[in-house]
Amino acid sequence: MERFYLIVGHVSQLELLVPHGVRLVQLRLKDLPEPEIRRQIARARDFCAVHGAQLVVNDYWQAALDLNCSFVHLGQEDMDTADFEALRRKGVRFGLSTHDVAELERALAHGPEYVALGPVYETLLKQMKWAPQGLDRVRRWKAMAGDTPLVAIGGLTPERLPGVFAAGADSAAVVTDIQQAANPEARTLEWIRACAR
Repeated sequence: MERFYLIVGHVSQLELLVPHGVRLVQLRLKDLPEPEIRRQIARARDFCAVHGAQLVVNDYWQAALDLNCSFVHLGQEDMDTADFEALRRKGVRFGLSTHDVAELERALAHGPEYVALGPVYETLLKQMKWAPQGLDRVRRWKAMAGDTPLVAIGGLTPERLPGVFAAGADSAAVVTDIQQAANPEARTLEWIRACAR
């Protein structure tokens, strides 16, 4: 599992940042018409293939199947409607979001490539119904997840990385810290260096 997991909200961000050495990137599209969603996913798929990066498609598992993508990320609500058998038949790997013990147990029962826990810290990205989980929860989640990689997300910064990895996270997912940086490209390089330590 790559230690640095970039999450972007538009294919143009992906095209800007992936060439700097990003190896794992999630395309998280929101509130777009279906043709635009498919256009961006296809473009991201091809761009990542050229640059040797793994694309993860957030939510839109059917489009990912149709467009021959190899990895999706699903939230708890998406799990209600996702066709896990269809994903498995096409060899599509999947990661799953979790926020409490019941969600973690449900996610692990599907045999995911990874489980995500968040928000670890307070996040500015979106209103969350969950309070910051903290590093103790990261430790507990890793103990429960066992060999399944654990992705930490929410309020992460390069300065917080040592504690997050020491608590057992296998990967750090980053959204806001890079999106809101004065220079997203330079910040991405900071993250790559920090995760390599």
